[in-house]
Amino acid sequence: MYRMQRMMQKQHKPVSVEAIARIADRGENVSRFFTGKGKMMPPIQRVNVDFTAPMLNELDDEARALNVSRQAVIKTLLRQALDRQRLARRAR
Repeated sequence: MYRMQRMMQKQHKPVSVEAIARIADRGENVSRFFTGKGKMMPPIQRVNVDFTAPMLNELDDEARALNVSRQAVIKTLLRQALDRQRLARRAR
């Protein structure tokens, strides 16, 4: 019986960001789409970094092996290095 009740419940599909934006553009209240549990993220800042050709080749090889972008590899490796550095500082 429990399974039947679950099947009978109305299933809600997530509303797309574009749909919410259209509703907001019409001046309608969109607060029902937000739980207030989200986390505000700081804006992304772009930076330029120079790499040597051999280092770029290593990054590209790693990206290809992981089937991700070069940027994803750089961000992941940098995050890991910063985390290790922070932990090492705390241990002193």
